[in-house]
Amino acid sequence: MKISMMSYTMYRGKWKDEFNIKKLCEFTKNLGLEGIDWVTTYGNKPEEIRKIMDDYGLKTICYTFFADINFKEKNLRQKGIDEIKKGLEIALILGTDKIMLPIPGKKEYTREESRRNVIEGLKEAMKEGEKYNIKITVEHFPDINGPFLVSDDINFAIKEIPELRVTFDSGNVILGGERPEDAFINNQKYIIHCHFKDWIISEDGRVGIDGRKYKPALVGEGIIDYIKLVEVMKKYNYDGYINLEYEGNEYEPDVAMKKGLEFLKSITGGKNE
Repeated sequence: MKISMMSYTMYRGKWKDEFNIKKLCEFTKNLGLEGIDWVTTYGNKPEEIRKIMDDYGLKTICYTFFADINFKEKNLRQKGIDEIKKGLEIALILGTDKIMLPIPGKKEYTREESRRNVIEGLKEAMKEGEKYNIKITVEHFPDINGPFLVSDDINFAIKEIPELRVTFDSGNVILGGERPEDAFINNQKYIIHCHFKDWIISEDGRVGIDGRKYKPALVGEGIIDYIKLVEVMKKYNYDGYINLEYEGNEYEPDVAMKKGLEFLKSITGGKNE
């Protein structure tokens, strides 16, 4: 297991006001990490990002972006398909072999309807992914109305789209009432990337299936038993990257990364593995 930077984690607090590609690459390199999962390009040309990454000896682990394909009508999904094609082209320039699509639900659709819409859209998108030899992944998205809240939702989609792969999100599955270790086991054949995040139960935050509200916490300071989860992941020989993801505001992002990284090293063993 190797830990990777997630640009989304750093795009908050004081860092958001001073965010730039070189600063993030320098910070990532100083932490001893190998690469970055870019969540959009923040208005920068992918060629410029690639050059700076190369200068620092870093690689792009994944390219993450939104593309709306949650429509019943094929013609309405086309804009999202075009966005996925553009995202694949960016991923190719950045030098990664995978993209990730976060897919929320919509109030006008049931979860089942959203899942059907998205599956039809993903079938079209897969044709584009094959052209570039880039894997398309979806994550367990923290939306109780979303199409891919829990592991069974994604396995359902994979039955129809065997080429689809999974970005496992240890925090998001909790909102669907699923234990992270169970979700990992259920999806493990198809997982090629991971996000680690954590929650605390709070009076405000994202609402889960159980009606409770979940507020972001730093990995190791919330309700998830990461020691148990890592044991399960090792048992199934997961050897890919793990994004250390932090959505909270208790710590500045650089502090959160340092503290979270120290915790993950202590339970995974080794410097970055």
